[in-house]
Amino acid sequence: MTRLALAFLLLTLAATADADDFTATADRIRAAMASDIRGPEDTGRDAERLPLETLEFFGLREDMKIVELLPGGGWYTRLLAQVVAENGEYYAAIGTGRIKETLTGKPGFEKMQIVAEDAKVYRPEGAPNYVLETTGLGVTDADMVLTFRNYHNFGPEGRAALNKAVYDALKPGGIYAVVDHNRRHMEPDNPENRRRMDPVLAIKEIQAAGFDLVDYSDVHFRPDDELRYEVGRKTVTGNTDRFTLKFVKK
Repeated sequence: MTRLALAFLLLTLAATADADDFTATADRIRAAMASDIRGPEDTGRDAERLPLETLEFFGLREDMKIVELLPGGGWYTRLLAQVVAENGEYYAAIGTGRIKETLTGKPGFEKMQIVAEDAKVYRPEGAPNYVLETTGLGVTDADMVLTFRNYHNFGPEGRAALNKAVYDALKPGGIYAVVDHNRRHMEPDNPENRRRMDPVLAIKEIQAAGFDLVDYSDVHFRPDDELRYEVGRKTVTGNTDRFTLKFVKK
């Protein structure tokens, strides 16, 4: 067998192993997507948010110790916590008030853990971005930290604090999974792009915090989003072009 043929065989075997590895997790994701705890407001976004494809890209496995940052109303929480409920661990960190109230103790969420409740997130009067004050996530040796459409909310200092907290929470080789609304590269701030993020700047900041960028996906590429308008506009919402970046702690 030639070296080229051997290399091709090894790559094929590795890809097959990865696919087989994800099978149990994919089944759990589908089960979570079909669970009664998700209402029409959740399921109606599945086609746009593509959770199965997104989580497969990030390498989620059902036996992982994972942290979700700034879960908001819990759209992803209702999937993630159920996926790892049996064999892994789920932690929600920072801005967890809504899911603590609505999901704690529900079937499938008995093991959900709320951390970093002492973190402060606020926007000074007149400021375009939020400030984050945190001493850390209260978790160590996590396999993965995920954040969906949150990175843009903070100014440079807040993003640096967030990245440091994630770095400290992950084990070496742990995954930092980031999805956010795209902004044009180096475009100055304006009223329309406050909730968008320059992906090049995000990459530079996260790399500076000690991470390697290992992959990106175009699963959330939306060519008809011109990157001109506020993401909440009716003509844009639900169809924003988003970057999907996978980092690994060195």
